[in-house]
Amino acid sequence: MNILILGSGGREHALAWAVMQNPKCDKLIVAPGNAGIAQIADCASFNIEDGGAVAAFAEENAIDFVIIGPEAPLAAGVADRLREAGLLVFGPSEAAAKLEASKSFTKEICDAANAPTAGYGHFTDAEAAKAHVRKHGAPTVVKADGLAAGKGVIIAMTEDEALAAIDDMFGGAFGGAGAEVVIEEFMEGEEASLFVLVDGEDVLAIGSAQDHKRVGEGDTGPNTGGMGAYSPAPVLSPAIEAKAMEEIVKPTMKVMADRGMPYQGVLYAGLMIKDGQPRLVEYNVRFGDPECQVLMMRLGAQALDLMQAAAEGRLREAQVNWAEDHAITVVLAAEGYPGSYEKGSIIKGLDALPEDSSNMVFHAGTKASEGQIQAVGGRVLNVTARGATLSEARDRAYAMVDGIDWPQGFFRRDIGWRALKG
Repeated sequence: MNILILGSGGREHALAWAVMQNPKCDKLIVAPGNAGIAQIADCASFNIEDGGAVAAFAEENAIDFVIIGPEAPLAAGVADRLREAGLLVFGPSEAAAKLEASKSFTKEICDAANAPTAGYGHFTDAEAAKAHVRKHGAPTVVKADGLAAGKGVIIAMTEDEALAAIDDMFGGAFGGAGAEVVIEEFMEGEEASLFVLVDGEDVLAIGSAQDHKRVGEGDTGPNTGGMGAYSPAPVLSPAIEAKAMEEIVKPTMKVMADRGMPYQGVLYAGLMIKDGQPRLVEYNVRFGDPECQVLMMRLGAQALDLMQAAAEGRLREAQVNWAEDHAITVVLAAEGYPGSYEKGSIIKGLDALPEDSSNMVFHAGTKASEGQIQAVGGRVLNVTARGATLSEARDRAYAMVDGIDWPQGFFRRDIGWRALKG
């Protein structure tokens, strides 16, 4: 098969790495890719949010299968345009992608599915949103309704923080994503992510992960796109996973199908777990980043077979073969992230690190320049390792981190602490 992956981050490097393990893959192109992806696949440059441009490129390059990595092309309807052109696609339609593109849409679908989630209010006016906060108090969660690259969520522990977040969102801090705001009840518990493949009818759980959203050790400081992750998530026991599938995922998918927008692709269910009961925090319509990196490290070559089965409507006959293993990824970010940061610093030491089925450095925000690797993003590298235990995987990952020479970067030393302390 000739395969095209859309995207340029660590998630896409991990997808490319897994796809390349599979002998079905004859040729792999990633658009736009990054410096790490360019070492294992061809990279191409065109507008991946323009369905017509993607379809034309796929036709010119005899592409058999398109895997859409990030949420923006999905929200822009790229999957629909490719399907119209007769291409096999992994990723939901524009209508189904509203499960991530609009928080209020998701809440309404959850209401219809009777899926347990946080109570909420949906606002298009700052004063009404503030009145809601004053009435219900804090802690509370203020979310930009639209896509904000994983950053449009403020957990406000005080009323003043919530009011300031409302001002920021309606003031344009998150662009158009904050033109509408959803305010949710604060849920207590432990958060974990469940990844499910869907082919329009059938669903197949393919693994769990837990990520560290906050920038500082001990889960302190502002939210980020994720500073590290590990898989599996011990808190998401088989019993709780089964409950989440029956009470949350399957009813949601049925409502979507009943409304004429059947879901096809990967569904990421962010869950809050307390006293053995899962509640939905959010849906994402693509693999999480950096959760994808640990999932791909554990799935390997079968990831392509599973994605193809979802795209072809054959999930009923598919199954996941798990090893009894663990994986962890540590994010190296540019100093200053998630605020402003410098671009263009040089990263050294990567050539000396192992690259095999248990050790990989996935690139996120990098580019190659004059034979050197430059940091050009906020989250720059995902140092990922597998082991028979989580502590073994952690030790491998941090040994690799310590081999990287990049003074302008930083990372957390405590990825996996919740599971390891248990």
